[in-house]
Amino acid sequence: MGLVDLKSSEKGIDGKMGFGGKKGTKYRRMDSEEEGEEGIHHLGERRREKGNSRKYVYVCALFASLNSILLGYDVGVMSGAIIYIQKDLHITEFEEEVLVGCLSIVSLLGSLSGGRTSDAIGRKWTMGLGAVVFQAGAAIMTFAPSFQILLIGRLLAGIGIGFGAMISAVYIAEISPAISRGTLTSLPEICINLGILLGYVSNYAFSGLSEHINWRIMLGVGILPSVFIGFALFVIPESPRWLVMQKRVKEARSVLLAISENEAEVEERLVEIEEAAGVLHAAKGSEEKAVWRELLSPSPAVARMLAAGCGIQIFQQITGIDATVYYSPTIFSNAGIKSDKEILAATVAVGFTKTMFILVAIFLIDRVGRKPLLYISTVGMTICLFMLGTALTLQKHGLGLVSPKIGIDLAILAVCGNVAFFSVGMGPICWVLSSEIFPLRLRAQASALGQVGGRVSSGLVSMSFLSVARVISVAGVFFIFSAVSVVSVVFVYVCVPETKGKTLEQIELMFQGGREWQKGELQLGDVEHLIQE
Repeated sequence: MGLVDLKSSEKGIDGKMGFGGKKGTKYRRMDSEEEGEEGIHHLGERRREKGNSRKYVYVCALFASLNSILLGYDVGVMSGAIIYIQKDLHITEFEEEVLVGCLSIVSLLGSLSGGRTSDAIGRKWTMGLGAVVFQAGAAIMTFAPSFQILLIGRLLAGIGIGFGAMISAVYIAEISPAISRGTLTSLPEICINLGILLGYVSNYAFSGLSEHINWRIMLGVGILPSVFIGFALFVIPESPRWLVMQKRVKEARSVLLAISENEAEVEERLVEIEEAAGVLHAAKGSEEKAVWRELLSPSPAVARMLAAGCGIQIFQQITGIDATVYYSPTIFSNAGIKSDKEILAATVAVGFTKTMFILVAIFLIDRVGRKPLLYISTVGMTICLFMLGTALTLQKHGLGLVSPKIGIDLAILAVCGNVAFFSVGMGPICWVLSSEIFPLRLRAQASALGQVGGRVSSGLVSMSFLSVARVISVAGVFFIFSAVSVVSVVFVYVCVPETKGKTLEQIELMFQGGREWQKGELQLGDVEHLIQE
């Protein structure tokens, strides 16, 4: 790469002793002497004897991703439930926008407090706390007699989602080996898409019930995934990096033995983590610099991390994905579909497409890298968003240029294409980058900050969509989204590095080298070659 020679480098991101230096080795030796040989390798040996270490990592990552089903289900189910809530509770268009968009806004409270909470009580118990808060909110929504009570339940659900969604990706990144971290940290995005699909299916399945009952059942079913999260907490271990931060090195080694292929890998990863934690404790002891103060007044390296991590969270939302999912019934109604049942059936097709194409991303993300998939994703989204705006314009002002059926088919194709390209790149890679580019001492808090940008952007888009569409038309809104998507292509080129195959500690050093990483990376012109292959 011409960037950092890890073998010769002895400096970490704060100028402290580097990976594999004497300090990390000292921690390891002292730990071994104090603890003795018995019992330290018990968990890891048991896993390796059965050859299940890699499977165990996947199980842990999958269980941690269950929180994301809650977010996906809420997004999917509300798009259809709002039709019947409007009819049953007689809410206004403004109240509809508030109800839809407030979850994204309020979830930032969970994200902000989730970073600090996870540093205090651990990653996995923070996920459990989020599930409990969501359950309370979902129960209130299910039995809400009025818009005000329904809004209170939705606010609670948003806080719970903010807790769980933020920390799940951090936890997965911290237990994953570098070679498969991209795949594993994409699992939350798979679960979001699965949740959206389940929400759409729930809408379709219960739409035949009375308007007073159907939306309540649709929302109440969302409690079930959070129950499974409770069981998962007794299966998954705590993050080894968090354990080292708490000076619980023996437990951290046991976890690493359980999730690693061999002892050599365990010792290598433990030295790197101990060194990073040593820098963390040294910084706390000598400088007493608060994490948030460092984030608000960052060094050049941390500023580049924040630009990439927070920027991609914002672009993920301001290109209109939540508007497309939440208001897909409105989009299809503008395209010419009249029946509620047919509209909900079309949304199921959208959810199915979104879920299937996330599997393509999981297959490719650790093979071809993050950046080429981001190029394909953002360029494809730009085209599909423009095509959707064109289709809706022709349906309304085409004056017979196209038949209504062709207009409907083109709109459905454009929406499905948009969510497909989103799922191939921008959707999963946003979570991957946000969880892997920050140093250990900042990871939870910085990831929470990125979530704030994403959630605020999502809320603003969701809460303004109907109002803006009334002024410039639904087609006009999607032309704006298409223009923003063009800007996102430029953002990927300028701000996002390739992190495929690098350890979390190596990524820290890479950002310290400035934008030199652009010299040796796969660039836009290489995407054509990738597609041909």
